[in-house]
Amino acid sequence: MYQLLKSLAYKIVSKRQLFRYEVAFRNIYSVFYSGSKHECTICKRKLRTFLTLPNNDRLCPKCGSLSRDRRLWQLLDTEFLAPGQKVLDFSPSRPLSRQMRKQATIDYMASDLSGNFIADHQFDITKIGLNTASVDLIICYHILEHIDDDRKAMAELYRTLRAGGKAIVQTPFKEGGIYENSLITDPKEREVHFGQDDHVRIYSVNGLKGRLEGAGFLVDIRHFNGDDYNGFANRETVFVLTKT
Repeated sequence: MYQLLKSLAYKIVSKRQLFRYEVAFRNIYSVFYSGSKHECTICKRKLRTFLTLPNNDRLCPKCGSLSRDRRLWQLLDTEFLAPGQKVLDFSPSRPLSRQMRKQATIDYMASDLSGNFIADHQFDITKIGLNTASVDLIICYHILEHIDDDRKAMAELYRTLRAGGKAIVQTPFKEGGIYENSLITDPKEREVHFGQDDHVRIYSVNGLKGRLEGAGFLVDIRHFNGDDYNGFANRETVFVLTKT
């Protein structure tokens, strides 16, 4: 039902209108999911169930957060956000972006080139239009696997961070080494090889670690188990980077 309503909404209204009225629509829709078995870490709505998507991810009917969004917000809220920080977020999910904008004590800015997210800027991650050492915290979730020159992007993340600044990074992972092939450009072939039609590689945990260390970062790899109450995914990996 949810996927049907979503597809109908995209056919009836423009993307800009959908962004504008999404919160109101979800407020109404989520009433049917009220309960006490689960709770979303972002919107704090208590639910009888999360929505299960075709890929088995679990979505909050109230704010639209995915499992990785809820985990990321928990990390940000409990460990990484501090008053006075300047935060740069690349292509943030809409529920996370809305939550970040409610934090009056931080200077938050979002960047997106695709037009699919709520953004303040359209920075090219391989040439970020910010001064060197000007940002305290960078969020780069499911971005690097889209970037042809990922080493250049990593160098830009390092340049933009202040000394001691943090970056939180996540991508899809596989076992073994990094798999990439610049000759694979057809979207259908990319979906077969890399898991999505706009991905250009699949990282391994150690492969991504090596490239980030090559950019100068101190890399902390964190592994998490699932949690049914908050709808967290099992075996989730998050990279926490520090500019040395």
